[in-house]
Amino acid sequence: MRPTAPDFPPPVILTSTEEVASLCERLKQEPFVTIDTEFVRERTYWPELCLVQLAGENDVAVIDTLAPGIDLTPLSELLNQASCIKVFHAARQDLEIFLHLFDRLPQSIFDTQVAAMVAGFGDQVGYDSLVGAITGRTIDKAHRFSDWSARPLSKAQIAYASADVTHLRTVYLALKDQLVKQGRLSWADAEQAVLTDPATFRPDPRGLWEKLKARTNNRRMLAILREVVAWREHEAQAADVPRQRIIRDESLLEVAAVRPQDPETLSRIRGVNRGFAEGRMGRGLIEAIAIAEALPDTDLPRPPAKSDRSGRPSQALVALLKVLLAAKCEEHKVAPKLVASSDDLDRLALGETSGMDALKGWRKEVFGIDALALVRGEIALAVVRGQVELQRLAVHSAK
Repeated sequence: MRPTAPDFPPPVILTSTEEVASLCERLKQEPFVTIDTEFVRERTYWPELCLVQLAGENDVAVIDTLAPGIDLTPLSELLNQASCIKVFHAARQDLEIFLHLFDRLPQSIFDTQVAAMVAGFGDQVGYDSLVGAITGRTIDKAHRFSDWSARPLSKAQIAYASADVTHLRTVYLALKDQLVKQGRLSWADAEQAVLTDPATFRPDPRGLWEKLKARTNNRRMLAILREVVAWREHEAQAADVPRQRIIRDESLLEVAAVRPQDPETLSRIRGVNRGFAEGRMGRGLIEAIAIAEALPDTDLPRPPAKSDRSGRPSQALVALLKVLLAAKCEEHKVAPKLVASSDDLDRLALGETSGMDALKGWRKEVFGIDALALVRGEIALAVVRGQVELQRLAVHSAK
């Protein structure tokens, strides 16, 4: 039987510090509170927080974070209350916002998207799908693309925003109960540990160059790419504009290849105009290039590990590992994406085992032990009555 979602009172709009303080003081006494945010980010580097939705046992409130003079310190104190669990769905963007706003992450976090993957609801299940699966309710997503910075807010927008925290209470309780029955609450806790580390949301600007996937093993070029990507990140943060507004990825890749030393050469890069090249931005970019040019060979970055890998895995063996992964995850009712990545399967097929999460903890029990046995030729996969089953093989040593 599906859990019945309780009837919540109409959401209250909070526009003053006093109202926020009163609500947060009540919610701090509760075992858990559900939280969501609405924000806009198209024009800025940092998300512009527009609303914070909160629901407790008897409260449903929407904080207008753009209300004149409002102070969100009471909200920060609630988020820091360790005895009260803060429940989110797909928490990463919300947590990034709160870290930037309060310079610390909320304590005692529970992410229902992660928990749903552990409980067997599939890979990165959406909130509306999860609500439907657990409660049978349908979420109206008509206002998903609202401009939340515009005022006044309509009643329909407020109702939409509050629905993201009211149904979340029922979802949380159902998921927690299921994880306890499955003996997997510790699995969910382990998966959510990354959400408690500020480094998850504040990546080192000097490590972002790898995301551009430069197709080269030229270490000097990679050093230049590293420096100019880090320079752009600092500029975007300081100006609070999207990084692509400073200079686009494809232009940075060409900068790293051409290695311009002066504004004239820089201005010939596609996507770089003369005003940029001759101004403060251009000077900063050329200085970043010069820093990389001056590095000794020992300090140059190496290509990402995957590009250094010698040999290619047998695609047939990788395909068998994928079947095994799907079968084991179906058996244990856990999302395959949570257990092993495509890169993990490639490495297993090549006989690599070091430092792989798929061979640690609960993942090893669910998949890793059998994966190693498959690679060693100790088990085979067979179809029995429409289901994939494992069959142990008698392995004879050569005489």
